[in-house]
Amino acid sequence: MLPFARVTIVGLGLIGSSVARAIKAHMPSVRITGHDADAEVREAARAIGFCDDVADTAGAAVTDADFVILCVPVGAMGMAADGIAVDLPSDAIVSDVGSSKGSVLAALQAALPGVTIVPAHPVAGTERSGPDAGFATLFHDRWCILTPADGTDPAAVERVAEFWRRIGAQVETMAPDHHDRVLAITSHLPHLIAYTIVGTAGDMEEVTRSEVIKYSAGGFRDFTRIAASDPTMWRDVFLSNKDAVLDMLQRFTEDLTSLQRAIRWGKGDELFDLFTRTRAIRRSIIDQGQDDAAPDFGRKHD
Repeated sequence: MLPFARVTIVGLGLIGSSVARAIKAHMPSVRITGHDADAEVREAARAIGFCDDVADTAGAAVTDADFVILCVPVGAMGMAADGIAVDLPSDAIVSDVGSSKGSVLAALQAALPGVTIVPAHPVAGTERSGPDAGFATLFHDRWCILTPADGTDPAAVERVAEFWRRIGAQVETMAPDHHDRVLAITSHLPHLIAYTIVGTAGDMEEVTRSEVIKYSAGGFRDFTRIAASDPTMWRDVFLSNKDAVLDMLQRFTEDLTSLQRAIRWGKGDELFDLFTRTRAIRRSIIDQGQDDAAPDFGRKHD
């Protein structure tokens, strides 16, 4: 038995359109209704055809839904929830795909009192955005973390978990504040570092922009891929998860200062030990199936 029969997706960018495509691939009998605040995105979604129907208003999109997924930037979650509050069926479950959970849960609870809310974070994505960027296999063998509030109906949580399992994800459940600390170090801080490194390289007066692009080594190219991620989404992530991000940034700053001292004073053994430990972490990520071991990050060479 399918966990849901009528799914509404609000926000039809990379994640929202990928969810819709995955539903069509794995649960073809489920009816999908979509909505996006941008009229051009709605028209693109209609042309591509990954939804059964695309509504012009959020309220019209949710009138007969039994599951609603808000796929909007975390800073817009409260507004998106306000937009569906009047028309939302009383028995519908509401979820999201935001990268920070504590602030999102609070915003959804404030906008939708009495509604069953099961926040979710599929840890998957690319640097691309828009309705044409999605693909059905985005969530295959990736983690989706559920962060329900204490007291949430376990049956509702299981239905949402089964939904994500059906479209290929592995599911974990954790407290919202714990999620935010974990993701601050595994996702948010790496993006902040990437934005900073690429920005610094672009601003260096003694190196022209053309030289930065022309002589980009593999490491810098990988940072530019991360730094090409959606600016609205990541602005909202950092502001909504600022306490955890600032904590991890302080820890990183202290570790970076220690590394700076090791280089200045020629402490080769200290550097070697650090690089050996970090290499082992990379191998563990590959062993757990969260990346592959293709040489040179899978780049093709002629």
